[in-house]
Amino acid sequence: MKEHLVIGTRGSRLALKQTEMVVKALSLAFPGLNCSVRVISTRGDRDLEMSLSGQLTKGLFTQEIEAELLDGRIDMAVHSLKDLPVECSQGICIGAYLKRAPVQEAWIGPAPLERMPAGSIIGTSSPRRIAQLQRAYPSLHTKPIRGNVETRIAKLRAGEFDGILMACAGMLRLGLEDQITERIPTSTIVPAPGQAAIAVHRRENDLETDLLLSAINHQDTEREVVTERTILSALGGGCAIPLGCYCHYSGQDKRYTVQAFHAGSNGAEAVYLEECFSEDDYEQSIRQIVRKLKREATL
Repeated sequence: MKEHLVIGTRGSRLALKQTEMVVKALSLAFPGLNCSVRVISTRGDRDLEMSLSGQLTKGLFTQEIEAELLDGRIDMAVHSLKDLPVECSQGICIGAYLKRAPVQEAWIGPAPLERMPAGSIIGTSSPRRIAQLQRAYPSLHTKPIRGNVETRIAKLRAGEFDGILMACAGMLRLGLEDQITERIPTSTIVPAPGQAAIAVHRRENDLETDLLLSAINHQDTEREVVTERTILSALGGGCAIPLGCYCHYSGQDKRYTVQAFHAGSNGAEAVYLEECFSEDDYEQSIRQIVRKLKREATL
């Protein structure tokens, strides 16, 4: 069994906090384990002008970290799951998911979102958020925003926006709950697939690291996010797809509830659906959800 691990991560305060959570979980499971953190700069961290809606975003926040993992300079890498492509790079796999945080969107503004005046400028660069905002609040306008959590809040306070949307999980992990005006229900804005989940990459052939990570994996979170990313993959995958997908798994009765939103294409109407099903009906239900999203979003 390994006695020392080198863990790779991006350098933002949120990324470091999430890595700290992984280190803490490993230390609780293996008290004698020593962990060190290696900060790695990614293209997404350096290029704040790049649109998040294009095809070039694949691996935007992961490519450099994956290279160091494959080269053996780090033993594992910590990521926000929603930043990861649906298909792992060759030689890499996800070894663990930490227990998921609240998945809702956080609205930061001077009033609840439904009370914002017409013409208000909302900061977001996410095609998924933009499409759902336009559906629920057509009188509001959106404007691209980039940067880490603190940078976005600073831009809001400087008057560049009337309000901003961000993942609630990041705000909570950074101790910024008092900055949140409200948590938006998932029925109003469906989260991104994998939102609020922390994933840990490892090399496929590193069985020692696999043993360590299996001890901190949260199985219900894994069930939920694998379901969401299976649907995302079936629809083409990636940040360019304006897809919201949230799965809740109830271990007590072994049932899944899936909420999904697809903005549509070629002039099709946006589609929102909510489906509940048992473990016994899992495969059939996922196929039906994908078929419905494909059919109704392209009519």
